[in-house]
Amino acid sequence: MRTKLCGLRLLDGDQEVEYPVVSIEDGHITSIDTDRANASADILTPCFFDIHVHGARSYDFMTAGTEGVSVVGGFLASRGVGHYLPTTVTGPLDATLRALERLADAIEVPPQATAAIPVGIHLEGPFVSHAKRGVHPPEYLLQPSTSIFDRMQQAARGHIRLMTVAPELASASELIEHATKSGVRVSLGHSDANAAEALAGIKAGAVSATHTFNAMRTLGHREPGIAGVVLDNEELYAEAICDGVHVDPLMIRLWLRMKGAERGILITDGMAATGEGDGDYLLGDLPVEVRHGVCMLRGTDTLAGSVLTMDRAVQNLRRFTGSSLGVAVRLASRNPARMLGLEPVAGLSVGNKANFNVYDEAGKRKGTMIRGRMIGEADSD
Repeated sequence: MRTKLCGLRLLDGDQEVEYPVVSIEDGHITSIDTDRANASADILTPCFFDIHVHGARSYDFMTAGTEGVSVVGGFLASRGVGHYLPTTVTGPLDATLRALERLADAIEVPPQATAAIPVGIHLEGPFVSHAKRGVHPPEYLLQPSTSIFDRMQQAARGHIRLMTVAPELASASELIEHATKSGVRVSLGHSDANAAEALAGIKAGAVSATHTFNAMRTLGHREPGIAGVVLDNEELYAEAICDGVHVDPLMIRLWLRMKGAERGILITDGMAATGEGDGDYLLGDLPVEVRHGVCMLRGTDTLAGSVLTMDRAVQNLRRFTGSSLGVAVRLASRNPARMLGLEPVAGLSVGNKANFNVYDEAGKRKGTMIRGRMIGEADSD
């Protein structure tokens, strides 16, 4: 199937093309030309890449099979996501291994034509801090272990691409080095690390930080802690949940000012309630109650993921910080892909998949193209 996509501008990381005319064949970009006479006022951007999402539409990635993963992928695509990393939560080791096997099955089947593609797994836990575990059950947390990680990667058939580790734990540096050498990116998070311990994790190979400020030792003026290191280190990528609940807009502005357009990464941390309504849900086997769009571990005041979607995260970033559409989209597409070494996944170069979000001139998302097929107009308000 051949088609063309035209716009006023194309925004793709470092490049901006005026009056683009994109030719598409069999779901791939075959050329990007310019024509001032194309008469379209649309703005074309890459689809988003969510590297930290636990589920949606009542499906949780710790229990979902291939069908459930497909449903989540379809929902994510409707919110502008082209690729994602299904993300685990700490549970019994045997249950985690089974979940990794199911996710590997889902990754290896041919994707639905209009669904976002899972391109790997984000292992969040069990190698995290008791002090900053958030909702991760303390009885299932484990000390960093290369042998346990290898069992997990074997169950996942090599599909673990990202792993969250608390760098202050015994043997954390050894695990970070081991995982990094195997091609897995490591993110520092769920951590009570001081500055020196965080720096040791970066020296061992960590390249990112998990949901900055959340489940993380707070910034101190005498002991900067892991949060201070995350903000200060110019090479470290850093996630943020931009929903106005997990992080105050003022702190989002500080985070963006420090990490900039090159190292900030927008995530959703979305869980099974995403795309549904208020009610009772599960995150892994943890009971979560959602009230007025806020997810809490039932009976506590502990946040338990979110119902944020990536299109809303991009809107929020622009509203909280005044950033341009191009910068906001970069944090939701190119930056996560670049951190993982998967930059072509989120790029709009000739030969890449034709995954586009289409915005109107006012910056409102009006539709999404997944592998050359438009999937409708859907902007979450």
